[in-house]
Amino acid sequence: MIVMKFGGSSVESAAAITRVAGIVKARVGRRPVVVVSAMGKTTNRLLEIAALAKQNRIDDARQKAGELKTYHMVEARQLVADASAVEAIIDRHFAELDAMIQAIALLRDFPPSLIDAVSGLGERLSSQIVALAFDKLGMPSAHVDSRDVIHTDDRHTQAAPLYPESYAKLKAVVAPLAETKVVVMGGFIGSTLQGVPTTLGRGGSDFTASIVGAGIDAEEIQIWTDVDGMLTCDPRIVPGGHLIKTISFEEAAELAYFGAKVLHPATVLPAVEKNIPVLVLNSRRPEVQGTRIVSESVPCRNIIKSIACKPNITVMKIHSLRMLMAHGFLRRIFEIFDRFETPVDMLSTSEVSVSVTIDDARHVEELRTELEKFAEVEIEPQRALVCLVGDNIRGTAGVGVRIFRALQTVNVLMVSQGSSTLNFSFVIAAEDLKQAVQNLHAEFFADPDPEVFA
Repeated sequence: MIVMKFGGSSVESAAAITRVAGIVKARVGRRPVVVVSAMGKTTNRLLEIAALAKQNRIDDARQKAGELKTYHMVEARQLVADASAVEAIIDRHFAELDAMIQAIALLRDFPPSLIDAVSGLGERLSSQIVALAFDKLGMPSAHVDSRDVIHTDDRHTQAAPLYPESYAKLKAVVAPLAETKVVVMGGFIGSTLQGVPTTLGRGGSDFTASIVGAGIDAEEIQIWTDVDGMLTCDPRIVPGGHLIKTISFEEAAELAYFGAKVLHPATVLPAVEKNIPVLVLNSRRPEVQGTRIVSESVPCRNIIKSIACKPNITVMKIHSLRMLMAHGFLRRIFEIFDRFETPVDMLSTSEVSVSVTIDDARHVEELRTELEKFAEVEIEPQRALVCLVGDNIRGTAGVGVRIFRALQTVNVLMVSQGSSTLNFSFVIAAEDLKQAVQNLHAEFFADPDPEVFA
């Protein structure tokens, strides 16, 4: 069995879903289990509708919901033999959405539990539409509601899977169905053991695919997206990067965490535990070999495998009010970040100060208020974090020299190296990002290893 995950752009229209069906049909002998995201930008549109409801703009919310419903109707009718069946599914889901619009407007609030219920509607819809489309296109299918087999804790909007319970359900429900039919599931969504809907966080469909793959002991997990695979640099920052043919799980996770958008950072975790290869492939160009992510490190004559970046980060400089760092200073700082559920990407310390980077600045003022009770705080927005990833960077002499030679026209504001053997990270002004990545790419990929890069 294999798991095939298709993102929102891969299922955004009738034409795209037909293309997906062709890709799946070519692999039907491998007993595929298909995981799909919401169609196109549906999740964003659902959250926009909920935001209007929270402002008590019910008419506007219902108008947007009507537009979204029409979009699903128009595309779905082209895909199924029996239009009445798919229309009934769409009607039912949008009646549920309307009830949630009324509840949000009445509460004048959008609590996390309702966020999960609203934002997960797109995957519930798309998975049923895709399953019906597969039937019409000659592939007997079975739809499985992910909420019945992916169990999580109750941390709404960022739920953590309960692996033993989920694996048991997947093995009992999905694996037998996949012997005779193409199973179709929605990504991103799950439920608590009590049946309350949850979500795995934005981008969580990749995570779903990995959980499903681990649960059914798949031979391979395929992540189908709209790019050819993982590249040596972000094409939105600097075009012309090379395709990485093979990379280790550890390197892929570092790249994902530090800004590579191809893969959800948590995706690789269940796959690593079960030693299941993950492939990143392009649904618009299925003939391209893509990127294969494996458990073992991949020998490469280039010390750097890829350059990841986060373009919109904030640096917080926290300076102790005492001349020397007092006992418990770091503990107090990170207790505050924990309280506001704000993760730190990078950390640099001196005797009396700490600098951290965050990519979620929603609580920056609350953080400042709490920190200023015992420290001076300086906020620097409009920064960018650049991360060079490669096997054993720390153990290779001369890497730092080459990095700073490439950056000689760029002011480096903060550096982190040594916490991992796999990355060298630094912070620069956002306006310097393109130049920095351009220079680094020219330095480290002038002669790419053909065994690793295409």
